[in-house]
Amino acid sequence: MDRVAELQRWEDAGAVWRVLSRSAESVTVALLRCDGGEEAARFTSADARLLAYLADRDSSED
Repeated sequence: MDRVAELQRWEDAGAVWRVLSRSAESVTVALLRCDGGEEAARFTSADARLLAYLADRDSSED
């Protein structure tokens, strides 16, 4: 699964994602609903492309 594309689609739909935890090897991201901020899903990934995309961002609002 392309997590970068997933985050971009999530943003394009008006929803928010937020980094819950981060290490040098992986990141855990919550996908939040646009109608109240409830967590709809979360995932953990060690994909280097995703880690680079997120860099120093903590959420889609950064």
